[in-house]
Amino acid sequence: MEDCGALLATERYGSGESWHYIAKDGAMESRRDGREDESRGNSFWGLMKSVFLPQGYPESVSGDYLQYQFWDTVQAFSSSLSGTLATQASLRGVGVGNQEATVAAATVTWLLRGQYKACIVLTPFNRNVFPLRWNQHVGKDRLCLVKRVNVSVRGGKRTRVIFVKTASVSGTSWTLRPRNGDILNDVAMFMEILAPFFPAWFTLIACTSGLFKAVVGVAGGATRAALTVHQARRDNMADISAKDGSQETLVNLAGLLVSLILIPLVTDNPALTISLFFLFTALHLFANYKAVRSVVMETLNEERLSIALRRFLHDGRVLTPMEANRQEPVFLEFRKTLPIKLGVRLQEVVQSPEELRLALMRKDAPFLLGITNGCVRVCLAAHAHTRDEIRATCQAIWLSHVSSPSRQREGLSQMVHESYKLMDTAFDAFHKGLQAAGWDVTRTLLDWDEWRLEWKPKIR
Repeated sequence: MEDCGALLATERYGSGESWHYIAKDGAMESRRDGREDESRGNSFWGLMKSVFLPQGYPESVSGDYLQYQFWDTVQAFSSSLSGTLATQASLRGVGVGNQEATVAAATVTWLLRGQYKACIVLTPFNRNVFPLRWNQHVGKDRLCLVKRVNVSVRGGKRTRVIFVKTASVSGTSWTLRPRNGDILNDVAMFMEILAPFFPAWFTLIACTSGLFKAVVGVAGGATRAALTVHQARRDNMADISAKDGSQETLVNLAGLLVSLILIPLVTDNPALTISLFFLFTALHLFANYKAVRSVVMETLNEERLSIALRRFLHDGRVLTPMEANRQEPVFLEFRKTLPIKLGVRLQEVVQSPEELRLALMRKDAPFLLGITNGCVRVCLAAHAHTRDEIRATCQAIWLSHVSSPSRQREGLSQMVHESYKLMDTAFDAFHKGLQAAGWDVTRTLLDWDEWRLEWKPKIR
């Protein structure tokens, strides 16, 4: 470098190209680092990055971004091919290729199929229409059409889903947490493939399939947004969403090209159609599983907090986000623990002034705990902070694991008292350990409802 002049400065564009500024003959020159062939290669790679990857990659996104997007691309590609098979079956079912079918009948059937989707998309999902509850949290989570719907990501795991577990990326609900919606989507496409074999029931089957797909779309949009928040490291959610759209367009184009080859092979061949559908569905579910497992959420939901707390109480070590995420279950679990409800009304925790007086003896705790009707319930004060929410949930988790509905009421009250004593001695160290291990304790994905309580300093 001495023969070429004195080096003044070096600049780098993220982790990509770098330039040297050199003083030579009284002037300042800039030179790119690397050989000319490398520069040409970098130019092509830079073009691809600018189109398909967020600006500043990899520093501007979470560490699990590339692995997640790879498996998400695989699942989207396989789902696209399955969709081609389902669309072909739907068209055959409405009369395409059938000389006896009328244009009017086919049009009416197709419109009815679409209107079912529109009804679901336009229907406000609230308790006045369906007993659903939206919980837009990130993490490995889930949702359920039967009793409640929690849209979360397992990141999102238990996310991008339609049927998700309760408690965000903590919930439990139907199979793969973050992709339970995709499972419903696979069911919908399978119904479309089978529909032509049941002409008398075709319209009902097609409409039901459209309804399922509409629910998947609503839940998928919410959970994808939550995952985007997790991936964004520079408040670049818009850029990540845009590049996700570019990647999806490329996948759809690849799916179209393969579909053009596939369609002539499966036409009038139901056995091959069903065989390929199951092949693509298996690939779709496998890619979903890998995508869910690749997500590492640094925020705490009930499941991850439970895993970290149990390990800390066992040997005093706080798990890192990577370790806890690896232990977070992806499939539905059946555990003999009491359910937990956070942010409930006061009347669900205490039923008399005497019980309230006893509960408020802990003046420093901005929450009330109780075990009623076989459920651990937590009532939160209006002035409580995120740290208080984490502590209250820790106590509820401990009570959930050590209590049983068969205990007498006095025994349950004693267990609640023991939970306060345990957290008095262990929570400060646990909370500091969470911060040191890399957890984000400034916000949580805990499934708190909106009820908040204000009480007088002293109840007589």
